[in-house]
Amino acid sequence: MTASLQSLPSHSADAGSSLLALDLGSTTGWAMRLSDGTIVSGTMAFRPGRYEGGGMRFLRFRSWLDHLRDGAKGIGTVYFEEVRRHAGTDAAHIYGGFLAHLSAWCEFNHIPYQGVPVGAIKRHATGKGNASKDAVIVAMRGRGFNPEDDNEADALAILSWAIDTHGGVR
Repeated sequence: MTASLQSLPSHSADAGSSLLALDLGSTTGWAMRLSDGTIVSGTMAFRPGRYEGGGMRFLRFRSWLDHLRDGAKGIGTVYFEEVRRHAGTDAAHIYGGFLAHLSAWCEFNHIPYQGVPVGAIKRHATGKGNASKDAVIVAMRGRGFNPEDDNEADALAILSWAIDTHGGVR
């Protein structure tokens, strides 16, 4: 797992609850606004090991979600990139598995969750709904973040959208 810490003030009047933004995939980008307004972000890889079954990635994902929730002392809302089209069948299946586990985890923990369409995220971050991955990275750097890749940049863009559009409240 890679992570970075940003000491940026919250844009929301409701900084009392942590918000989690996720770009779901084998390498999941994540960004979280903690209850004190601090923003942390990073990536987490969930590729199965050589001698593991394919379901292990999802078990590690759920365990990681528990770790984030416990470390943040609770999560108020989860936002995720809502992908409607994938380039390949494997990517679609993997995304569907992560989404199923995320939604079940949120339901079990009584945490509201909301998908954000890809175009809305890109438009909010860059002004263009069909912006490239590089453009989103540049836009997030322009907001004071230092994403290591497009997964982390997307998660930061989702978090920014959630804070700016809804004050982070569903």
